Amino acid sequence: MRRGLDNAVYALQEEFLAKHPEDAVPLLERQTPAEVAKILARYPAAETISVWERLSPDIGIRALEVLEDAQATDVLRHLDPTRSAALLVMREEEARSHFLSMLPEAEADELRSILAYPPDSAGSLMDPRVILLRGETTVRDALARIRALRRRGMRRLFVVDRNNHLEGQVDIQDIATANASTRLEEIQRPVRAVVNAVAPREEVVETIESFKLTDLPVVDADGRLIGVVRYQNLMAAAEDEARVAMQTMVGVSRDERALSSVSFAVRKRLPWLQINLLTAFLAAAVVGLFESTIAKYTALAVLLPVVAGQSGNTGAQALAVTMRGLALREVRVRQWPRVVIKEASTAFWNGLAVAATTALGVWVWSASVGLAGIIGVSMILSMVIAGVSGAAIPLILTAARQDPAQSSSIVLTTVTDVAGFFSFLGIATAFANLL
Repeated sequence: MRRGLDNAVYALQEEFLAKHPEDAVPLLERQTPAEVAKILARYPAAETISVWERLSPDIGIRALEVLEDAQATDVLRHLDPTRSAALLVMREEEARSHFLSMLPEAEADELRSILAYPPDSAGSLMDPRVILLRGETTVRDALARIRALRRRGMRRLFVVDRNNHLEGQVDIQDIATANASTRLEEIQRPVRAVVNAVAPREEVVETIESFKLTDLPVVDADGRLIGVVRYQNLMAAAEDEARVAMQTMVGVSRDERALSSVSFAVRKRLPWLQINLLTAFLAAAVVGLFESTIAKYTALAVLLPVVAGQSGNTGAQALAVTMRGLALREVRVRQWPRVVIKEASTAFWNGLAVAATTALGVWVWSASVGLAGIIGVSMILSMVIAGVSGAAIPLILTAARQDPAQSSSIVLTTVTDVAGFFSFLGIATAFANLL
């Protein structure tokens, strides 16, 4: 009888954790981290992952440390990488390395990249050791959480909903003067401003100055609270806000300044200019392969820049969206098939529309149905290749542990030029009888 009752309780608890994590988390956060770990360890990580994702990081990391290594690894592998990073960032480098060493190398590298925010971003300035408090939390429980964290100098605490999205803020003075049974939702105030983790330094400073803040909450791409930029960090940011530069996209060193020496500028820029020259010769070589076709049909030379220009624009659009996704942590290398397929599909449908307009214009200009058809088909083909390349190049560079901003545009220019020239001239040569 007793065993049957235990099994029933187990099944009910498992269903509650799996299907109602938003209700389970506030109850679990009232327990000690050891008790939280004991409860969650009874079930497979796949069944409780929604609970782990919603736990306040200060509780989640301490519960994770109680688990056996195999269980902790299983939890980290099931969690979304950004949530795993939110837990690990609560500990110093040595403790993080212990958890990372238990993961497969590719997954560990992905977490390291998420943990390593750019040096000029809000993520690098923030204090990640933040307490996520719920509106129904009492002042008594909030004080217990603060004491457990053993942090000094906190002026403001933040209240989140059951999905860890910001709901309000509470001044530490209000907690100190409130009754122990008062709920935080009764004394919370609206949040005046937030900033994304990858927001540049100048945006952080501008927000601080505009709203006269001493604590600025930092959120991830999904709007979940992951840290707070505090007063001490803001002063350092204010003194150095002009340091940010987006020079690497065109092969200029991030260390170069407007008044850098000529020798330094030449040393940093010349290698990329030489690489660009080599890629230009490659594109020219492709045109040279079809020299006889161009000589015979001079209209091809007139239309060649049209195809190359459209493929270049298509690739640049795909590159910009993918680079933004990587920067905002919206896209990870493991998602490359989905990103590439999306850009290929987008380029195809855009290519159809552009090809129709182009073919109509060429037919009116040349009165050649064959030439109009050839440029229409080559336009679609080159734009699809450019879209795929614009998405794939930064992902490949990221997977190879290279900075995608450093050379993506140079590589993409080569690919789009070659794709545009080769598709147009190749199809024209193959179907020369239609010209």
